[in-house]
Amino acid sequence: MPTIRVEMFEGRTLEQKRAFAQALTEATVRTLGASPDSVDVVITEVARHNWATGGQLWSDKAAFTPPAPEAAPLAD
Repeated sequence: MPTIRVEMFEGRTLEQKRAFAQALTEATVRTLGASPDSVDVVITEVARHNWATGGQLWSDKAAFTPPAPEAAPLAD
């Protein structure tokens, strides 16, 4: 019985999670030959203030949006 555990930021809709679980199940059945009823998908939603990458909380990264680069001038 494959169990797939997914951790992701909170905020996806119920419809998105349904579609995601279905896609993971289909890929598992196709790849491993498991029956759909044997595939478990466990989704854990994590708040951005509880996840850090490179020592920086994602909630802090979201607060800082770097300015967009200026477009290069067009050549004649």
